[in-house]
Amino acid sequence: MPQLTAEAADAILAANFAPWVLASGIKTETIAAPLVSLRLPFSAGLCRVGGILCGQALLTGADTAMVIAIAAAAGQFTPCTTVDLTINYMRPISNADALLEAKPMRLGKTLAFCVCELRAAGGGKPAAFATGTYAILG
Repeated sequence: MPQLTAEAADAILAANFAPWVLASGIKTETIAAPLVSLRLPFSAGLCRVGGILCGQALLTGADTAMVIAIAAAAGQFTPCTTVDLTINYMRPISNADALLEAKPMRLGKTLAFCVCELRAAGGGKPAAFATGTYAILG
């Protein structure tokens, strides 16, 4: 099975994700399949009061990271759609990039189950934890 590179993952993002997701600046940091790490850069446009990255941006980042984790585990992009997505926020990410580490817990023929941990760049403690279920379409 081919190893997905960070460059290939960013090409998957560019070819398959909505323009508003791409406008967030999200990029692949590293891939060590099945674990992927993406960075959501800090931007005032993604913040709420006090320079806190908003929950909607973090949820979008987690969803995106989990889709890339599915691609990394499969060795290529597999069309899929989100069936269920849950996030638990534990602390704010303020005035910092968000790092999103995702991996599939199970990759089946029709469903994939993933997890994603979110933290502030340079921070040690998780800021949020997400789980997602994806229907494999291809």
